[in-house]
Amino acid sequence: MRAVDRRGITSAPYLLTTVGTTSLVFLCAFEALAVTTIMPIVSADLDGRDLYPLAFAATLAASIVGMVTAGSSADRRGPTPALVTAILLFTLGLVAAGLAGSMEVFVAARLLQGLGSGGITVTLYVLVARVFPAELHPRIFGAFAAAWVVPSLIGPFAAGVVAELASWHWVFLGVVLLVAVASAIVAPTLRALERQERRPFDRGAVARIVRAVIVAGGVVVLSTSAEIAPDAAGALAVAAIVVVVLAVRALLPPGTLRARGVLPSTILLRGAVAAAFFGTEVYLPLLLSEQYGLPPWLAGAVLTAGAVSWALGSNLQGRPGTRLTHAGAMRRGTSLLLVGVLIVLLTSALALPPYLAAVGWFAAGGGMGTMFPRMGTLTLARSAPGREGFNSSALQISDSGGASVSLALTGLLAAAVTGLVGAGSVVFTATFAYGAVIALLAVLLAIRLGGLLRAEESTAGDQL
Repeated sequence: MRAVDRRGITSAPYLLTTVGTTSLVFLCAFEALAVTTIMPIVSADLDGRDLYPLAFAATLAASIVGMVTAGSSADRRGPTPALVTAILLFTLGLVAAGLAGSMEVFVAARLLQGLGSGGITVTLYVLVARVFPAELHPRIFGAFAAAWVVPSLIGPFAAGVVAELASWHWVFLGVVLLVAVASAIVAPTLRALERQERRPFDRGAVARIVRAVIVAGGVVVLSTSAEIAPDAAGALAVAAIVVVVLAVRALLPPGTLRARGVLPSTILLRGAVAAAFFGTEVYLPLLLSEQYGLPPWLAGAVLTAGAVSWALGSNLQGRPGTRLTHAGAMRRGTSLLLVGVLIVLLTSALALPPYLAAVGWFAAGGGMGTMFPRMGTLTLARSAPGREGFNSSALQISDSGGASVSLALTGLLAAAVTGLVGAGSVVFTATFAYGAVIALLAVLLAIRLGGLLRAEESTAGDQL
């Protein structure tokens, strides 16, 4: 067994699984990022400007339902049925979007894509638990993280080229064949998995799916509060956050919101770092474009710096000879994230040279890349057999929920500051200050997680 593990995730026993699963992650990420580039063209072509925000919010909301449903199914029946269903839903969504003749159909197609991509993400985690030995989990999760980051480098550009030279329809239809190829590559692994004996029907699963729908609805309202009720966007957003927090508790391990235990703390930390990173990232290109006059391609290059360092940080995890502990990785990752956001904040507040923002974002991306593979590894390591799906979906829900809530809050904050003092650098400074506060909380969570891990190791040592 050790000889196989030493050969890594691209050795003969794991090569097809690695290529197939990583390709599926890549394609889901490509679609998520490519849509941002072509949405102005789609909304103009389908005369659907009013539904523009919903095309994004619907996918995110549906992915939460897909995560919970697929996680429950994978725990009860194994990952194969859930993954096959998720791939079919994702493919159907691609076809429907590519053939859409109205914005209503397009939004419905995006719902299907969200259900499928959410289900794919969670079931791949369960598949990793069943196929790869624990020693290789950091490496395969590092590959997943890199597969998500790489499309951020090429996805928007490639989508723009396809839309310009052919049609936006082919951004969706062209991916269908690639999904089929990736599915064919991973198919032997799915067939080789020992068929899991079905567990009794879990009535709690139905309740969790209902709660997931409620959370999804809250996310949609939160993401579109400014469009739904411009005069009461703040109150509506607060109400949506309350609903999301109350409903999401049953979708997370007990004690998550209080960071009680290694697994709950890991899942809560995932949401915190996602909130800090994506809440800052969304306003960084605007700062560089509006305050420094940088062209879009150069402002986007700063985000590319973060994507590259994220991929590099992920690639380092699990390499032979890596001595960084999980606790050390979390402390280092959150510290890099905090330093990166603070550099961006100071760049805005003090009108420092814009290249410093690129340096800061390179640090922030490296921090995220250091943490993400370790979080997946910790989650599976603390998951009892039959609970991998639930815990993996909880990790992804924390990620998506943290990012979506943060994006909504930064939007409301920016609108409030603009209303008080008008547009200008102070708006960006306020949003980046919010990101820094969340990043600081993430550092404190990482310190707590490290203490819990050390206490766990000490207890295990005493029992030997």
